[in-house]
Formats: sequence, C-alpha cells, structure tokens
Amino acid sequence: MSHQRRFALVEDPRYQTHRGPEGHPERPERLVAVGEAVDRMRDQVVPLPAREASDEELLRVHERDHLGAVVAAVEAVDGPPGQLDPDTYVSAESLSVARLAAGGTIDLCRAVARGEFASGLAAVRPPGHHAEADRAMGFCLFNNVAIAARALQVEDGVDKVLILDWDVHHGNGTQHFFEADPSVLYFSTHQFPYYPGTGSFGEIGIGRGEGTTVNVPMPAGCGDAEYLGVLQHVLAPVAAQFKPDAILVSAGFDAHADDPLAAMEISATGFLAMATFVRALAEDLCDGRLAFVLEGGYSLSGLREGISGCLVAALAPELAKLPPLVPLADGTALAHIVAQAGEAQRPFVAVGAR
Repeated sequence: MSHQRRFALVEDPRYQTHRGPEGHPERPERLVAVGEAVDRMRDQVVPLPAREASDEELLRVHERDHLGAVVAAVEAVDGPPGQLDPDTYVSAESLSVARLAAGGTIDLCRAVARGEFASGLAAVRPPGHHAEADRAMGFCLFNNVAIAARALQVEDGVDKVLILDWDVHHGNGTQHFFEADPSVLYFSTHQFPYYPGTGSFGEIGIGRGEGTTVNVPMPAGCGDAEYLGVLQHVLAPVAAQFKPDAILVSAGFDAHADDPLAAMEISATGFLAMATFVRALAEDLCDGRLAFVLEGGYSLSGLREGISGCLVAALAPELAKLPPLVPLADGTALAHIVAQAGEAQRPFVAVGAR
C-alpha cells in the first residue's frame, strides 16, 4: 500500500480530569506524554471526537450493579477522591471521563473495523483491562476494550475479534468476559507472578471457549527478544488458526524498562518491532484492521517511546521490513516460555516450531 495510510486518533483534554490522590501513578500527565509522541506525527493522523458510552453499551459486558456503584461513588465525592478498591479512585469527573473512554474506544474500533481507517489509537484514561463485570479494579472503572469488542459484534456484525494484551499486568477482566466465548481470542503477555495474580499458562478458556484464551506469563527481566519472540512463535500460529476479523491491542507500556511499577526491560526498539509485527499480522489475517487502546504505562518516557513505536509502525506507507525471527536457543528464557505455552496450547494448535 503506497498511499498515505489513514490513521484515526481519539484524544480529548477531558480525559485528564479523572484524578486520584496526589502521587497516584495513573495520573493525567500520562496523556501529556502520549500527546508529545503524537505531536511528532500529528499531521498524519485524523482526529475522532470522543463521546460518552451509553448505558446499553456498558451493560453489554458490565452488570447494572457495577454501573450503579461507580455512579454512587462519584456522586459521593466531596473534596478528595473517593476509593473503590485499594488502587482505584474516582473524582467528581470520573464517571463522565470513564464513559468517554469507553465511547471513544468503541467509535475508534468501529471506524477501523468498517475500513474507514487503516488503523488507529484510542489515547484514553482511565484504563480498562482489570475491570470485571461486577467491580472496578486496578485503576480501571469500565473495560474499554471488552466493551468495544462487543460493540463490533453487535453493531457491525464482526464475527471474530482478537484482543492482544501486552500490558505488563494480566487483563483479568478482559479474560473473564470472554473465556467461555469462542468468538473472541484473548492473548496476554504479562509479568508473572505479579498483580493481579491471574493469567497462568493453564488458563486456556472454559467450555466452548477452550483454546481461545492464551496466557503467556513471563518472568521479571524479559525484554525485546522475549516479547517479540512470543509474538512470533506463539501469537502468530494461534492467530493464523483463529482468523480474526479485527485485532484490538490493549496497549500498555508498563513493560518498558523505565516503568516504576514493573520489572520488564522493553526498549523503544522493542515496542517498534512489536507494533510492526502486529501490523503485518493484521494485514495478513484481517485486511489490516488494527486498533491500539491505551492501558497502563507509568513512566512518561516509556509512554512517549511506546506510543511513538506504534505510530511509526502503523503510519509507514509500506510495511517495514520485519525484524528477524528470534531464535529459540536452548536454555534461554524465551525457549522455556514458548515450550510452556506450547504445552498449554497443544490440544488446539502447534506453537513454537523451530
């Protein structure tokens, strides 16, 4: 594709009005860093307006009692932020902002799925992948990616959705929404053991959904080679068998080497390589339909570098040369990770072939 690729961007200053207590890592300045990365390529992106998700859209995945709990918590704020769990807070604007995050993510993903844009980024907060059907959790109020995936299926007739979650924390909420649903493939790479404690290799889905949950827990200290290698050796064969109609990336950047909340070592080069590989996968499998949705990332430098990598990969008129295949050398962390993933997925698909 030699012409300028149309890339959609959802961002809105209102996303910065959701606030926790002073010093909370999920802070408005995160989006300032994202904006700085976008600024270098802003003339190449098309802005999409953010709008609030409706109750109907939220309730496709969340229970009504959960929505009521968030409403009540926000209404009770009188001064300092209110607290929903040990990590998750709301301020006076949080309900509106969380609706804007879900609505903006829906509209971005739908526009990409309909072919109006080659790809896009929802630069939203609060993040979403920890939010369960019945509760807020881990900085997350509503599960933006899960809500968008259901919207694609309900509103646009999209059959199968692949959610790739490369945030450093396991997306427990997203997994639980879809683990019995064979129409959504949830694939997660994450530091393990670590918060929230879920996401072992053996969590492969339940009932009809067995085989469409793929967890790749990784030890602290993994970096570019391990993350790219997992995408090459595990994600690629799983995705090729699943044949998604769209790929949504829960794009957390807290596996960056500078992040204060984790112990992974991805560099700017690593995020660029990962995004390039995923773009190639989308072009092979689903006509390039690829949407990035911001999740975590608490180092401002890590956010700038990670977002830049995604934009460079997505906006290139021609797909960049793919990074070479990371070898599965005996005794390496990658070989061990891929072998364990291969054993868990053996009933469904062969992964990790040398």
